[in-house]
Amino acid sequence: MKLLHKDIEKDNAGQVTLMPEEAEDMWHTYNLLQVRDSLRASTIRKVQTESTTGSVGSSRVRTTLTLCVEAIDFDSQACQLRVKGTNLEENQYVKLGAYHTIELELNRKFTLAKKNWDSVVLDRIEQACDPAQKADVAAVVMQEGLANVVLVTPAMTLLRAKVEVTIPRKRKGSCTQHEKALERFYEAVMQAILRHINFDVVKCILVGSPGFVKDQFITYLYKEAVRQDNKVLLENRPKFMLVHASSGHKYSLKEILSDPAVTSRLSDTKAAGEVKALEDFYKMLQHEPDRAFYGVAHVEKAADALAVDTLLISDNTFRYVLEEGKKKKKKKNNLNLHCTSNLST
Repeated sequence: MKLLHKDIEKDNAGQVTLMPEEAEDMWHTYNLLQVRDSLRASTIRKVQTESTTGSVGSSRVRTTLTLCVEAIDFDSQACQLRVKGTNLEENQYVKLGAYHTIELELNRKFTLAKKNWDSVVLDRIEQACDPAQKADVAAVVMQEGLANVVLVTPAMTLLRAKVEVTIPRKRKGSCTQHEKALERFYEAVMQAILRHINFDVVKCILVGSPGFVKDQFITYLYKEAVRQDNKVLLENRPKFMLVHASSGHKYSLKEILSDPAVTSRLSDTKAAGEVKALEDFYKMLQHEPDRAFYGVAHVEKAADALAVDTLLISDNTFRYVLEEGKKKKKKKNNLNLHCTSNLST
């Protein structure tokens, strides 16, 4: 994420102009956006035109709109963000108050305005714009015929490639088809690694699988690296770490990151912080259950007693609590206005 302009007043009102540069930036933008914010960005609008003969046609034009945000839709798999709202500034294509949906795009700037920029949102902008906050951990979770190449960032896990190859079973007296299919599979996984992993940034590449699949793949990888004289793979050989996983599906990544050996290896990476905090919570829940609490009611009581040392909260829950708090505040303000009007009469 690139910060192009920042203008925030002393009363915390103002606007910032940002440019998302990679898929993860859409996740940060999703968490920056809130209902009733003002968003200004370039978008495509379908416009109907009528000729002098009375025939009606339509065309798609690019224009810049400023919307009052009403709905936010984020696709975590594709990292696509759509924002729906009403137009705040009339132009030649869109009337004032008309609804429109903007799909934010990579490498295209947008301006976000808020009536109140709180410290949490400002910290997220600093985190998103920090060049050091990049994916420095990669993982290949695999089994025979299936592999998922994943980047682990401080905010989320990004699926970069999914490799699926049908592997015939071994037959009595002949394993030729099975071995050829495995070789095609390993080749496809190797190409996915070379295509999607930036070895200049990534400090550790976890390769996990059930059985000996990971060992066979690494043997094939090094053999091909020598045969092809692939210096990238040969120079980064120490970054590969073999670990056990119960399957080649993406959910096995949680199991891999919980491994003590992996935690020790990732101690100097950005992804290690949240994993360690979650592990500490599980350990405390097991050994000292009176000190570990979960659920809104119990956590609120602990907070009231000033007994919270570490608070873990998901982004979805945080957004929900934030929106509910705004609704209650708005309802209270409306109630105060109503009572005042009654008193004045």
